Amino acid sequence: MLKEFKEFAVKGNVIDLAVGVIIGGAFGKIVTSLVNDILMPVFGFILSGINIADLKFVIKPASGDIPEVAILYGSFIQAIVDFFIIAFSIFLFIKFLSLWKKKEQEVPPAPEEPNPEVMLLEEIRDLLKTKQ
Repeated sequence: MLKEFKEFAVKGNVIDLAVGVIIGGAFGKIVTSLVNDILMPVFGFILSGINIADLKFVIKPASGDIPEVAILYGSFIQAIVDFFIIAFSIFLFIKFLSLWKKKEQEVPPAPEEPNPEVMLLEEIRDLLKTKQ
């Protein structure tokens, strides 16, 4: 069982998947920072100084040691913006890859050599032309 697991873990697809997950996680952090630190403050400025991350609907205010109960819809809006940026980036990346693969496939294959019978007939034709 240990040997089978080792063979599975060392396969190229598993390693490629692991690299993709790690890069995707790092890309997600970059996009989250872009949204939280650059885009949302600009949107907040446009909307007359509102910090979108602080938008919430308070269900029960805090009392004493009990914290408030609130729906943080501002954070949800930021998560939606994160999702759309990541989805659009992945869309563009996949589109680029498909265009690149199309260009590779469009390279015409080398012409096939005719079979020996056709080559022999062509030689006979050429000899007959030279004799006439």
